Amino acid sequence: MKSKNMIILFISLIVVMMGYGIVMPVLPFYIESLGGRGIHYGLLISSYGLMQLIFAPIWGGLSDKYGRKPILLTGLTGMGIAMILLALANKLWMLYLAQILSGMLSSAAIPAAQAYAGDCTTKEERGGAMGKIGGAIGIGVILGPGLGGLLASNSLSTPMYIASAFCFLTFLIILTCLPESLSKKDMCKATKIKFIQIKGLWQTLFTPIGFGLIIAFISIFGQTMFSSIYGLYALERFSYGPEEIGTILMAMSLMYALSQGLLAGPLTKRFGEAKTISMALIGGVLGFLLMVLANSFFTIILAMSTFMLVISLLKPSALAYISKNTTSNQGKAMGIAESYMALGRIAGPLLAGMIFDINMYYPFIAGSLIFFTGFIVTFRTGRLKSEIKI
Repeated sequence: MKSKNMIILFISLIVVMMGYGIVMPVLPFYIESLGGRGIHYGLLISSYGLMQLIFAPIWGGLSDKYGRKPILLTGLTGMGIAMILLALANKLWMLYLAQILSGMLSSAAIPAAQAYAGDCTTKEERGGAMGKIGGAIGIGVILGPGLGGLLASNSLSTPMYIASAFCFLTFLIILTCLPESLSKKDMCKATKIKFIQIKGLWQTLFTPIGFGLIIAFISIFGQTMFSSIYGLYALERFSYGPEEIGTILMAMSLMYALSQGLLAGPLTKRFGEAKTISMALIGGVLGFLLMVLANSFFTIILAMSTFMLVISLLKPSALAYISKNTTSNQGKAMGIAESYMALGRIAGPLLAGMIFDINMYYPFIAGSLIFFTGFIVTFRTGRLKSEIKI
């Protein structure tokens, strides 16, 4: 894959995820300023994931039919418009509208970019390519909380305007500089586009890509259980504000990006996807427990860095597994994977918010149990090797 094209893909995903991450340290205070409560926080985060669940397979299929580039452009346009709506929000319903629109349209960018990488790499290179894409996503989430936390002290809307400007600038870069990776002939082979079907999602679990889908779900479920609730946790336990929360999330995301970009490829080549996933899951169990024990700013950073170092290996390993076991329609396969990750983004914040109200430590304990369950699953389904056409 040409380095120029990978850099452009990196930039587009950084911008999309920066828009998502920039909201994280600001949203609790945004909701409070509009008279909202904790339940609104969980619902807003989950509504983004719900829209991704519904629309990611559609965008993935459309990228198989019409090409990767126009779908990438659609995702960037949607994120730019959503950020403007969020900046202008002065009612709770406007926050919901912005999040829903963001989830609907920005979900086009990720499966299209992953499919683009799949088009341009060999099976042996794919784990590294997915890791680099994951690293770009992590960088976006690094920049988001950092900008959100620092700029929100003056105005809650300023970070959103900046994110929107970056979206439209990246739109122009992709429009003029990124070539299409899918030939006209391959576009004609694409299947008919369909809306998501729950039955179909369930049936994919019993195919050779099912193991990868389970791990993709678990990785995002556990990650969002932590990231979605940490602002409230830090506020209640340590009385931190947007700046401190943004700094912590930025450090967490930095480790996430470095691990995905530098470790995922070499580890999957050395040990294979299933073994890498097993190591990451057991490391995630320990990481969740370490975060409960952390009681100072330094130990919080240390615990979260350890946690992110290991769980950041899950997503690229799962996506590489799925890509290797898919012989055609990479866009559709990545769209299905994105749907499972979207399920994690829906369920993780909702469960974390519900049990946080009972005890602030319960989300971390529950996360460790979920990762341990995933570790057990790898022994039952981690050796699937056959290929599937979807």
